[in-house]
Amino acid sequence: MSETTTHNGHDHAHAGHHELPFWRKYIFSVDHKVIGIQYAVTALFFLLFGFTLMMIMRWQLAYPGQPLPVIGKILGETAMPGGVMAPEFYNQLGAMHGTIMVFLGVVPLAVGGFGNFVVPLQIGAPDMAFPRLNMASYWVFLPGCVLMISSFFFPGGAAQSGWTSYPPLSDIASVGQTVWCFSMVLIITSSLLGSINFIVTIVQLRAKGLSYWRLPFFVHAQLVTAFLLLLAFPPLEAATVMQIMDRVAGTSFFLPSGLVVSGEQLKVAGGGSPLLWQHLFWFLAHPEVYVLILPAMGIVAEVIANNTRKPLWGYRLLVYSVVFLGFMSFVVWAHHMFMTGMGTTMSTFFQTTTMIISIPSVIILTCFIMSLYGGNIRFTTPMLFATAFLPMFAIGGLTGLPLGLTASDIYLHDTFYVIGHFHYVVAPGTLFALFAGVYYWFPKATGKQMNATLGKIHFWTSFVCINFVFMPMFFQGMAGLSRRLYDPTVYAHGRGVQALNVVISLGAWGLGLSQIPFIVNFFMSLKRGARVAENPWNATTLEWAAPSPPGHGNFLTEPVVYREPYEYSVPGHANDYSPQFVEGS
Repeated sequence: MSETTTHNGHDHAHAGHHELPFWRKYIFSVDHKVIGIQYAVTALFFLLFGFTLMMIMRWQLAYPGQPLPVIGKILGETAMPGGVMAPEFYNQLGAMHGTIMVFLGVVPLAVGGFGNFVVPLQIGAPDMAFPRLNMASYWVFLPGCVLMISSFFFPGGAAQSGWTSYPPLSDIASVGQTVWCFSMVLIITSSLLGSINFIVTIVQLRAKGLSYWRLPFFVHAQLVTAFLLLLAFPPLEAATVMQIMDRVAGTSFFLPSGLVVSGEQLKVAGGGSPLLWQHLFWFLAHPEVYVLILPAMGIVAEVIANNTRKPLWGYRLLVYSVVFLGFMSFVVWAHHMFMTGMGTTMSTFFQTTTMIISIPSVIILTCFIMSLYGGNIRFTTPMLFATAFLPMFAIGGLTGLPLGLTASDIYLHDTFYVIGHFHYVVAPGTLFALFAGVYYWFPKATGKQMNATLGKIHFWTSFVCINFVFMPMFFQGMAGLSRRLYDPTVYAHGRGVQALNVVISLGAWGLGLSQIPFIVNFFMSLKRGARVAENPWNATTLEWAAPSPPGHGNFLTEPVVYREPYEYSVPGHANDYSPQFVEGS
């Protein structure tokens, strides 16, 4: 296989001599690096867009019934009659915020962006195993994104049944829900194409000498993530097609008999089960949590090892933990469904598996913390984000335990506590790790270094503001405040914690402003950033052997791997790092 790879690599190198037209080089490109950058830029745009939707929602929660200055007039009378947010528009913002952040933002950045760009470089491959399939995955994803956003302009507006799209509400909602379903089919198909490509690439295209136990932890994390996508997304794709059929073809997969809508019985065959959708949705959506977090953990491992100047503590333990985590993520989904009346035997099973799955997460976190111990830590911008990931993810994990037990979940279910819990995992947790990755690999992708001062301003302001956003939600949830309330002050206990809504909203708007230094830094560094050599961080893994930015075929000569991935500060060696690709000490 290696001979074939080498030959293909030379073909790629020779192909680079005759210049490809612009549209082949940068738009319909088959180069994994260009596709990775396409995914990353698209995902960063949608993260900003989805975050903007939430910032608009926060006005209604902080100041219910008050006109929204400026934006209220821009959004028009349908969404904002008299400048005051309509309840239907509030529901659209809620449903689309969740959908966009998860499916159009974090997953495309973590897997499509970092996975596509970094994995072939870290394994010494000239490209992905199936370059055209790789291009197809992006060009199925992008129309899905455009279709999702276009749903705001359909009659009745965008989907408004929550990001989980629970029937029967979603089966009888406005046409925006149909558009949501079609765009989800495209986005899921894109993920399936990508995941097949990742698995084959990592198994077949590793450089000479790169055994599985010499793979960087990031590659192991992406491999497990690819299996999760491949096995968990098809049930949701099937369920989405079934929901489309319910909406446009008169079937009733999820519509129960005798359903009354607006005082009239719905004329469908009935006999469907709304709970069937919940099972199919959460069978994807719980592994999906690990699709978000595993690439983030992989990035954190790379950054911590590089900036502590010592090997990762418990590398093999980390690999076993992510594999076990991936396996267990398929048998915990119904802990989202304790309120559906399942029997005590089933709820006990899902409680038990939920407690078990927390063990590998704790092991991974412990390994990272132990890696910091005794290290000569360099607090670069990537390292600030990576170290902040540790306590933030720990808070997210610990607060999830009460939700995994029926006794406490019955009280906390569907309150703001749940929002606080999962956002600590995916916002200050996963997103901080992804920012660490952007700052860390930016020099490899562009040959330029991002500004450290702007990076540190971005980190500290984001870190402070994000905790003002999510920490108060735990107190609101324990006070019994339900999520998805258009006006929390209609309930006495909601009025009791309304001051916290103002604090949260101010934190959210502050978090929005905190992203300005990052955006300025990103584009300014592309134009005027300091030029860097191939290995500006003095790192050990294989991607730093390629030029910055890498050309066709990635490497100037076929890379050979001689050692483990994280040989930092080895006694007796001249340097404090021994790259995998350098022979001898």
